[in-house]
Amino acid sequence: MKTLVVFCSNHGTTEKAVKHLVNQLPGEIKSIDLKREKIKVDINGFDFVLVGGSIHAGQIQGKLRSFMKNNIDILLHKKLGLFLCCMREGETAQKQFEQAFPKELRKKAIVHGLFGGEFLVTKMNFFEKAIVKKVSGVVTDTLALNTKAIKEFVNQLENHMDVVQ
Repeated sequence: MKTLVVFCSNHGTTEKAVKHLVNQLPGEIKSIDLKREKIKVDINGFDFVLVGGSIHAGQIQGKLRSFMKNNIDILLHKKLGLFLCCMREGETAQKQFEQAFPKELRKKAIVHGLFGGEFLVTKMNFFEKAIVKKVSGVVTDTLALNTKAIKEFVNQLENHMDVVQ
């Protein structure tokens, strides 16, 4: 089994989530942070493709949106998983998830994940700090990465891998 994990991480939270994910997944795994890497990869060479990012000012990263738009035809024919790091919970988190990923991909995905998040105020620029303070009232680093949700995502994905093997 070959799995590709494509993600964007602004301040490192999604990267932490991906490390948890990769450490638990079986088979050969390649991960690419679109924020830091300019690698072109042939998605066709993978059995599973996992796509994830985080919410900043109400939006998922532009590089991730572009990746999904430019590769939607291939992604629709892959075993697909989608995940999002965000500080909201419940219905609000679900709405952010729905806004982050195109409807066609959400319907096609065999697994969805909401992994919690972090406000890493010490890594934010002035503008980001102001938004976080205004929207959430947070002024110090706040850590809420949900490793149980990541494990559940992996468990669901492994159920589909067993079917493929």
